[in-house]
Amino acid sequence: MDIELARFGSDRAGLLCGYLFAPAHAGRAVEAEEAADLLSGRRTLARDEFLWLHFNLSNMASERWLRHRLELPEAFHDSLTRVQSTRVEIAGRSVVTVINDVRVFGLDASSVSTVALCLQSTLLVSARRTPLRSVERLRDCVRAGETFQSSVELLAHLLRDQAQVLLELVHELAEQVDRIEDRLMASHLPAGRATLGHLRRLLVRHQRLLAPEPAALFRLLNRPPDWIGATGLEQLREAAEELAAAVAESSALVERVRLLQEEMFAVLNEQTSRTLFVLTVVTVLALPMTIVSGFFGMNVGGVPFQEHPKGFWIVVALVLGLSMLGALLALRRRSDR
Repeated sequence: MDIELARFGSDRAGLLCGYLFAPAHAGRAVEAEEAADLLSGRRTLARDEFLWLHFNLSNMASERWLRHRLELPEAFHDSLTRVQSTRVEIAGRSVVTVINDVRVFGLDASSVSTVALCLQSTLLVSARRTPLRSVERLRDCVRAGETFQSSVELLAHLLRDQAQVLLELVHELAEQVDRIEDRLMASHLPAGRATLGHLRRLLVRHQRLLAPEPAALFRLLNRPPDWIGATGLEQLREAAEELAAAVAESSALVERVRLLQEEMFAVLNEQTSRTLFVLTVVTVLALPMTIVSGFFGMNVGGVPFQEHPKGFWIVVALVLGLSMLGALLALRRRSDR
């Protein structure tokens, strides 16, 4: 296997991309060794400069390089090796974050994975195993020349991208719900029941993964590290509010899907009741014929109208009269309901 292919797009250290940012300047691409020199003090970062290093954990060298070449808290290294739920915590002078995001190459929108982040005043480290939509959007913005004033602003941009991805997913699913609802209202027939169930499970799963994140961010904002300034706090607060709004919109769509499912069940129950009523009427109409034919078909003496010239028509009239009486009673009970 080709060595470059085996690295899954990363370099020997597992670095997918690295950028050095300065105020009012676009990010400059850096290699892993240059980044390590800047962070170790062998080369000096200028005032207000900071780094973003993005690693691919599918490359086995990533974890080893992060542990030996960078001074990162143990909480961040633990988040790389364990399956973690969404969390935001302060570890010394760092903020360790684990967030969920939609995969770029997932089979469907339910394909979700995590990205681990370590935020410091001069550094943002991110690490993931599969390409994720929000992180790739941030990379596109950096490559397009967008400027960032601090590592906190870079993290806030990533969180806003995450909220935007969730909103786009919700809007895409809402269009499918609209089409199902239109078909239901137009034909009064339940359509897309399996699709609705799948959409509801998908939305509930995303809610379960993403709903804790705004609350965790707000807890961080209540007791932030001293190196995060007022501007950074405001940017994080805006990102948390956007994410909370996206989660709320997702919850509203889940409720709408639930109501639509209940409407489908009501339509199905109505159809079932109508079908049972028709069967009941048919049974009532056939019951006198069955009873009368059973009695008159007995091979015994004394069968009435046996010798009467119009006996057949008398029996027919009797059967029809009983059938009509039964039908009238059934229709009357239905109209009473």
